[in-house]
Amino acid sequence: MATINTNYQKLQAGYLFPEIGKRVRNFAAANPAARIIRLGIGDVVLPLPAPIIDAMKAGVDEMARKETFQGYGPEQGHEFLREAIAGHFRGQGAEVAADEVFVSDGSKCDTANIQEIFAVDNIIAVTDPVYPVYVDTNVMAGRTGPAENGRYGKLVYLPTTAENGFEPALPSGHVDLIYLCSPNNPTGAVMSRASLQRWVDYAKREGAIILFDAAYEAFIREPGLVHSIFEIPGARNVAIEFRSFSKTAGFTGTRCAFTVIPKELCARDGAGVPVPLHSLWNRRHTTKFNGVSYPVQRAAAAVFSPEGSKAVQANIDYYMENARIIREGLAKAGYRVHGGVNGPYIWLRVPEGLTSWQFFDRLLGEANVVGTPGSGFGTCGEGYFRLSAFGFRENVE
Repeated sequence: MATINTNYQKLQAGYLFPEIGKRVRNFAAANPAARIIRLGIGDVVLPLPAPIIDAMKAGVDEMARKETFQGYGPEQGHEFLREAIAGHFRGQGAEVAADEVFVSDGSKCDTANIQEIFAVDNIIAVTDPVYPVYVDTNVMAGRTGPAENGRYGKLVYLPTTAENGFEPALPSGHVDLIYLCSPNNPTGAVMSRASLQRWVDYAKREGAIILFDAAYEAFIREPGLVHSIFEIPGARNVAIEFRSFSKTAGFTGTRCAFTVIPKELCARDGAGVPVPLHSLWNRRHTTKFNGVSYPVQRAAAAVFSPEGSKAVQANIDYYMENARIIREGLAKAGYRVHGGVNGPYIWLRVPEGLTSWQFFDRLLGEANVVGTPGSGFGTCGEGYFRLSAFGFRENVE
């Protein structure tokens, strides 16, 4: 008889967002007249901007003519898109070459799949609270022990809380892989340049790799903050960066993202010999992925055009105005609020005496508003709640 990967049995309950969906469906079925406002899952609501749609349509038209038809493209992404992405990085002060960019169908997939190129005995560090995918995929791979009191054995947890200014402290000992997310999901906080430099220096000392999730970098408003880990001196030797078109340009239903792996970045094999991670990821990528569709890549390239950039920024401005309204409204109502300034998420302290899930049920039941319980992001998230700025203005108001 076939046997299962028993690491899946270590996973706690269901994945956070399907559990939210189940509770909302049950409430809607029992209360059909309720007008539910959904600010839980971070899904965009505005349509794709016209310049991006025009580029996508042009790509579809090319597929309709034998002279311009595209079959399988390069698994790593078409050169026109990779060049546009590399140029965008250079405009932000980060040196990235086009052939260091790998186009994919989502940064969720990439941050999950990247762990496949690392040995199972690597020591993993994650912030707490944390995007659940980082943890769950390492549980599935067998890098953790069972869960106890909301935390998995063998993982190194880095509290990232209001008390430490949402700047996680360096581990007290050695770790091999470090997941960092800035602007952060769920707290909305942005790591300072000095903090990121400390992490880069730590990774160099310890021979560690930073897995830097910058999916929300386009929402940073304040000047001088870091958009890319590769703005930090030395980062090309210790970091991989993940970015996405999903929230930035509205591609949640269209699917396009990219990962950057510098050519000089290495980890060691069993004999201690340095091995370039770029070639390993390229091997994994080309073996398991056939590339993003051509019309979608044409649309993604239009994000970096003058017209596309302007239209995308207008959508970001809309969401960040939503964030301001939520943040200031909650503060006026007496809540302790974080985030919502350089990221699309608002992280609020729930009322005294309620757990995160109790507040979820109360908010849904009494106000018909859906958010995300902070405990779903880790033990340090208990007592907090995440609201998303991805909603229509009339609902947000």
